[in-house]
This record gives sequence, C-alpha cells and structure tokens, in this order.
Amino acid sequence: MEIGQKVKVFRLRDRVSAAVAKKLGAIGTIEGYKVTDGAGVGVVVKFDDNTSTWFFEDEIKPV
Repeated sequence: MEIGQKVKVFRLRDRVSAAVAKKLGAIGTIEGYKVTDGAGVGVVVKFDDNTSTWFFEDEIKPV
C-alpha cells in the first residue's frame, strides 16, 4: 500500500464509532501511515467528505 493509492474499506476488525462504521464499503485515498500499539502499521485514509481515519492493512484493499 502506497500513499496516494485508492482503497476500499471492506471489513472492520474491532468495534468502532458509528461515524467510522459508515465508512464500510467507502473508497478513499491513503494519506499516511500510523504506528499502532505493536500490532503493526495502520494506514490513514482520507475520504471524499474530507474526513480521515486509520485502518489496519487487512481492513482495506486496493481498488
């Protein structure tokens, strides 16, 4: 996964807020990376509505 790449949110690993749950199935652009609590690296995704949040790599797939 690279910065600028378009991705689709296809699953959510953990319980999340309602706002993040609405992103399931949404397409966004990778804008950066986030170091998680030792479980790996997260990917920060920005959506068309100018919101952004991070996901684990196994929660998104390239489109």
